[in-house]
Amino acid sequence: MKSKWSGAAALVVLASAAHAQSSVTLYGLLDTGFLYQRANASNFQSKVNLGHVYELKDGGIYASLWGLKGTEDIGGGYKVNFKLQGSFNTPTGRAGLAGTPTATAMFNEQTTVGVSSPYGTLDLGRQILPMIYAMADTDVRNAQYFGSILTAWLGLNQAAGWPGTSTNGSIGALYDDNAIVYQSPKFYGASLALEYAPGGVAGKFQGGTRESAVLKYSNYGLNVAGVYYNGHDANPFAPNGAVTPATGLNNNRFWYVGAQYTFYNVSVSTSYAMGKNPAKSSQDSFEMISAGLGYQFTPFFKVSSGFYYLRDRNFSSNQSNLFAVGAEYNLSKATLAYAQVGYVNNRGNMSQTIIYAAPVPEGTSSTAAMIGIRHVY
Repeated sequence: MKSKWSGAAALVVLASAAHAQSSVTLYGLLDTGFLYQRANASNFQSKVNLGHVYELKDGGIYASLWGLKGTEDIGGGYKVNFKLQGSFNTPTGRAGLAGTPTATAMFNEQTTVGVSSPYGTLDLGRQILPMIYAMADTDVRNAQYFGSILTAWLGLNQAAGWPGTSTNGSIGALYDDNAIVYQSPKFYGASLALEYAPGGVAGKFQGGTRESAVLKYSNYGLNVAGVYYNGHDANPFAPNGAVTPATGLNNNRFWYVGAQYTFYNVSVSTSYAMGKNPAKSSQDSFEMISAGLGYQFTPFFKVSSGFYYLRDRNFSSNQSNLFAVGAEYNLSKATLAYAQVGYVNNRGNMSQTIIYAAPVPEGTSSTAAMIGIRHVY
């Protein structure tokens, strides 16, 4: 009997030790503000100027989101990790945009399981891609939802025919399904990220596949990044939402190089990018150029500004300029207040937006201003 109790006690101790090596965290953020915009449109490609709009809007800086993440230490420097993350709209409570037109998803941003070790991390599943983090690191506006390298890149996608009804873009990608991403450790400030996403299309090995590489350097106040992305059967949905047959066609290529340097309280950034459809390069081929300037007045208050230029390399009449400036004040460690204003001048068929999900008609100039609050938990 004594030995049985000793064995049970040992199992309890082992179970407690194993439990102590695992953790699960609930996290998220809420970001809501008041937006005023002149020349709003009903959809991403509308050519009709519907006038002014004043609304309560989600995502002045980033989309509201929530998630679960966990890790288990399995010994030898190895850990098993998972992450489930989804965005939602605070004014309506609706789940964020999914990978399929008109659909919603609880975890539409990240659903990964993977392993981390001294040799890097490997994650599998739908995830936010390394190219977006690299662009954020080399943009003074930090790839925010209001007037940044992110909205400029979305402008390229709109020019290439992305209707905005799903997260499947035409140039590059913010999210990829079925993605396998390796992130190396830093070596003297340098790191490498590699992605491959099998398409899973029967009879078409290249159908729906994605591959990308990101090389970054971060040290001494300097961030430098180079991005290469290539995709087959990008944006595989017809305008009515129907899935188009996979052909394995290479139709999505994106190159990006950018840098940001911070000296004392001043930050400057610049970048150059090209995006095209290799199968129709005479139809879809674009350039993106950015410049940014920011100043950290105090540990709690900073101002950032950015200029973003888009050009259609095939049709010179299609151009777009966007300028945005924003101020952020930390009310606490978890709460941030912000005010932002932006102006875009679209010419030809360009329809670059000032803020994500508040479209601007093609060939139209527009002004937008937003004040809001962001809380992290």
